[in-house]
Amino acid sequence: MRITRHTDYALRLMMYLALRDGERATVGDIAEAYGISRHHLMKVAQQLQARGYVRALRGKSGGLELRHRPGDINLGEVVRDMEADLTLVECFGDRNACVITPFCKLKGVLGDALRSFFAVLDEYSLADLVAAPQRGGLRRQLRIANPE
Repeated sequence: MRITRHTDYALRLMMYLALRDGERATVGDIAEAYGISRHHLMKVAQQLQARGYVRALRGKSGGLELRHRPGDINLGEVVRDMEADLTLVECFGDRNACVITPFCKLKGVLGDALRSFFAVLDEYSLADLVAAPQRGGLRRQLRIANPE
């Protein structure tokens, strides 16, 4: 399985906001910190807002902020919400034309693997990604000033 860049950026955007300790950040700030496309990150932010993970505020003091505490944002849930297609192989989908499907165990094995993948992600929250001892290094690497 491979996580799309869209989901990767969604997780990184939320990590950045979690590291800001409640202070808002702009898409431009986040894109610059990671060295990624502002345009692509804007699409990610819009989807995160539509899914209820972030809030976008307009105006001079506007920007993005998390809608929930980092400890309340489950990684498995985020990945499920952001990934448009979890069809690992053809037989998972509606247009299955594989001739061996009635006799094949691959779908079951890959289904077990996918469930295991999400079972691990479900054990973690956004807070786990930005916790000590990595927290200080993450903040320095992303050029996030220490809170006063």
